[in-house]
Amino acid sequence: MIILRDGLDKRTMHKIEIRNLNLFYGKFQALMDVSMNLKPNTITAMIGSSGCGKSTLLRCINRMNDLIEDVSVKGSVFIDGEDIYHTYVDLVKMRRKVGMVFQRPNPFPLSIFENVAFGLKIHHLAKGKALESRVEESLKAVLLWEELKDRLNASALDLSLEQKQRLCIARLIALKSEVLLMDEPCSALDPIATQRIEELMAELKKNYTIVIVTHNMQQAARVSQETGFMLLGELVEFGLTTDIFTHPRDKRTEDYITGRFG
Repeated sequence: MIILRDGLDKRTMHKIEIRNLNLFYGKFQALMDVSMNLKPNTITAMIGSSGCGKSTLLRCINRMNDLIEDVSVKGSVFIDGEDIYHTYVDLVKMRRKVGMVFQRPNPFPLSIFENVAFGLKIHHLAKGKALESRVEESLKAVLLWEELKDRLNASALDLSLEQKQRLCIARLIALKSEVLLMDEPCSALDPIATQRIEELMAELKKNYTIVIVTHNMQQAARVSQETGFMLLGELVEFGLTTDIFTHPRDKRTEDYITGRFG
């Protein structure tokens, strides 16, 4: 059952709409009335100092915070007009659509092939030649096919950190995720590997909506089209990345960007 916002035309909607979102860990309020619209086929960066709520916000977009004890959420998150916090939402289906890449790559202790095929098998989405085709297609999308096509039976744990991160992205692509959430995806990588992942994100943007959390303001400026600055659970400012970094409207944003705090 799809619950759409009243009066919305699906052809003109934003990919993600967050409305008056509040999140509590017990009595502690981690997010305060956050509202923002995220465009399709766009990279949005969330910046701010540690503990400001940006990773918590990211996890709200596929309800991963539900897995944490004593969490309560008020407000709405719409993806393609569907309120993902509505009682009738199919969480398994929603999390296939909205995949997440973590700070450190987390490949399964399986072969390269089985890592990409894992979700397809679990959800009975492909088998036989169709499965092989989806694995190849996904590895090509993250530019790993030529490197690994002769090593598909090798352990994914033997890959470099960059290759592992690409493989984790390939797992999501195999499931035909539409939104990619990336929580500090380059923090464990060296500068060359970071550049390659950033180039991959720019390529993936053509087909996916990407939201990235990063402490690296230079990275946010390089890869994103829109940026949100968070402070103590509040979305202080959100807009075009060029505007946020060159003409911030809020002095707190300016102070953070210029290194006065954080």
